Amino acid sequence: MKNWIEIDIKTTTEAVEAVTNILYETGANGSIIEDPKDFLFQEHNPLDWDYVDEGLLSKGHEEDVIVKTYISEEKNVTEFVEIIKQRILGLKDFGIDIGKGIIDLGKVNEEDWANNWKAYYKPTKVGEKVVVKPTWEEYTPNKGDLIIELDPGMAFGTGTHETTSMCINELENYVSNDSTVFDIGCGSGILAIAAAKLGAKDVVAVDLDEVAVTVSKENVANNNVEDSVKVLYGNLTEVVDGKADIVVANIIADIIKILAKDVSDFMKDEAVFISSGIILAKVDEVKECLKNNGFEIINVNRQGEWAAIVCKKNN
Repeated sequence: MKNWIEIDIKTTTEAVEAVTNILYETGANGSIIEDPKDFLFQEHNPLDWDYVDEGLLSKGHEEDVIVKTYISEEKNVTEFVEIIKQRILGLKDFGIDIGKGIIDLGKVNEEDWANNWKAYYKPTKVGEKVVVKPTWEEYTPNKGDLIIELDPGMAFGTGTHETTSMCINELENYVSNDSTVFDIGCGSGILAIAAAKLGAKDVVAVDLDEVAVTVSKENVANNNVEDSVKVLYGNLTEVVDGKADIVVANIIADIIKILAKDVSDFMKDEAVFISSGIILAKVDEVKECLKNNGFEIINVNRQGEWAAIVCKKNN
C-alpha cells in the first residue's frame, strides 16, 4: 500500500489563493482548505451541519487557516517542502499576510487517508435535487432526490465545500436533457456525475491528475452513468473534441483566468461557463478577465469566503 505525506500549511484566508496556486505550480495534485471563517459561516446555517462530525465544530473558533495537500513519499518531499516554504515566505514581498506560515508534515497511507475523510463526510443535500451520499453511509431518499454515491479516494471533492455546492446549484439551473457538459479539473468526478444525474446527454470530465481520473472513473461506474460520462486524462485543449452547452470548472482563480483565454473555443453559441474555487478577494479580477475575453457575466454567487461566477459566451 502506498504511503502519502500530508503537508499542512498554517496561513490566513487572505493567503489561501496564493498558497494553493503555489502548491499547484510546484506539482501538488490538489488541496484541502480548512478555514475557520467557513465554519463560522456555516454556524449560521445549522441545517448544513448534517455532514460534519460534532468534534469538528471547534474548528470554527480557531484562527489559522489550514491548507492541506498530499504527495507520494516516493517523491522528493524535502525539496518539495523547501520550494513551497520559500515561495510562501516570498508572498510577504507582495504585501500578503501569510500568518504563521508554518508547514507541518505527517505520514498517512491510502486507507487511513480515506478514513480521515469520513469524520467530515455524511449524506447532505447540496442543491434542490442533488444529494451526495458517501458509499459507506445509509440514506433513505426523499421524492425527487438525485443521489450521488461518492467515495473521494485520493482525489478531491466531496460536495460539502461551498465551491462545489455552488457549482451543483448552477448545474441544476442550466442542465437540460440535450445538454453537453465539460467538467474541467474533475477531481472526484462529482460535478460530471451531477450533470449526468440531472439529465445531460453527454458529459466529458478531464483532469491533469491520474489519480483523479482513476477515482472519477470508479465513481462514474458506481453511479451507473457510464453511458453519458467520459473521463479523460489531460488538458482540455488537447484531449476534448467538440463544443459544450455548459462548461464547469471548480479550480482556482488564477487557473480560471488562464482558461478564459481559450475555453470559448470549446463552447457553443450562448453556452454557459460556470467557474468556482474563487476566493472573494479575487472576484473582481476574474470578472474583468472574463469580460476581456468576450464573456458576459450573468451572476456571481457567494458562500462563506468563496464565489462562483456564471457567464455566457458572447457571439
